[in-house]
Amino acid sequence: MALFLLSLLLLFLFNSSNAQGPPSPGYYPSSKVQSLGFSQCFRNLWGPQHQSLDQSALTIWLDKTTGGSGFKSLKNYRSGYFGTSVKLQPGYTAGIITSFYLSNNQDYPGNHDEIDIEFLGTTPNKPYTLQTNVYIRGSGDGNIIGREMKFHLWFDPTQAYHNYAILWNPNEIIFFVDDVPIRRYPRKNDATFPQRPMYVYGSIWDASSWATEEGRIKADYRYQPFIGKYNNFKIAGCTANENPWCGRSPSSSSSRAGGLSRQQMAAMLWVQRNYKVYDYCRDPRRDHTHTPEC
Repeated sequence: MALFLLSLLLLFLFNSSNAQGPPSPGYYPSSKVQSLGFSQCFRNLWGPQHQSLDQSALTIWLDKTTGGSGFKSLKNYRSGYFGTSVKLQPGYTAGIITSFYLSNNQDYPGNHDEIDIEFLGTTPNKPYTLQTNVYIRGSGDGNIIGREMKFHLWFDPTQAYHNYAILWNPNEIIFFVDDVPIRRYPRKNDATFPQRPMYVYGSIWDASSWATEEGRIKADYRYQPFIGKYNNFKIAGCTANENPWCGRSPSSSSSRAGGLSRQQMAAMLWVQRNYKVYDYCRDPRRDHTHTPEC
């Protein structure tokens, strides 16, 4: 009986520590960037009839009459900090992607670069998956090599807005959730790091072929409309005709040398230890000759 009670106590303590969220990163890059209104930095790209702007908040949605909706930044960038706050839809969202990302696919179709934050839809009582991804120069025939790292979150992303951001400079890419770094992708060589200018995008669309449990569970339009809500847009970067070290973006840490501080690393390792659910470098099904950084 005593052993059983001890087990319950340890389980409670473990769950309580997880419920508290990650340790403080000690540095908050989002506080260094002024929030912008949607029209100051973005425009509609597709599906304008499924896009609604209410003061600073943007709502986009998908139903069976359309392919969803998307938006695109007014400028393209060589580096910078790109963030937004997102509130996701609860309930059945299998097959649906809600995203915020950088890409130059329209400039280099089949041979593009991309840095993704994607929320993979789910079914009731199962958590959303946040997928981070990096593409570097597709093969030219439409076959591109993803570098996916996936996470569950330590909070319910349908209950409130949370901040998600990408910091991209010539040395590294860092993904943040509420200013906590969850992934750092360093530049190890030119072939494995995106360097060409990219636009900033957001969208909601049907990706039933792969989004939920590798495509096993599809979108079900009995639950439409599928909605994504965005606000608190933050862009601070070097545009395509500027030096990527123009100095407009916040540093990745309190150190001017860049990288992550020890406190940030501790927070990132906590997230990866407790909430990372997929790492492309650890996938035995992958051909890692195509991802030499692994």
